[in-house]
Amino acid sequence: MDFNKGPIRKGMRAGGRLVQRASRFKIRKGAALEDYPAGRSGALARSISVKVSRPGFLVRVGPNRTPAMGKHFYPAYLFYGVTGNPARKDGRAQPKNGKWRIKPRGNYMVDALQEQTGNVRSVLQGAFAAALK
Repeated sequence: MDFNKGPIRKGMRAGGRLVQRASRFKIRKGAALEDYPAGRSGALARSISVKVSRPGFLVRVGPNRTPAMGKHFYPAYLFYGVTGNPARKDGRAQPKNGKWRIKPRGNYMVDALQEQTGNVRSVLQGAFAAALK
């Protein structure tokens, strides 16, 4: 039997794109779903990218910090939320009061992966079958 890594990398990239599209859709519809962040400017949706590892047996799908986001990587703030009062004008933080300034949102990446599990599985099964010819 011959094993070719090319179809595996191609299948991993295709499976990653399925999850990428589903997660971007969840952000764009975030205001309607009320659990995910709402896409106002589109920077968060555009920051979600797919990266296949060098050997080709792993794919990473997730948001990356881009220049459009500024110096703060806000997907973490959206997922975990922020408590306490806003910072004072002199730059010192105020004590936490237990109230949410930014309430935690749903994990759109995990939900998109679970939603696309069957599709990703079928793409990868076809890729492994093509790699073992």
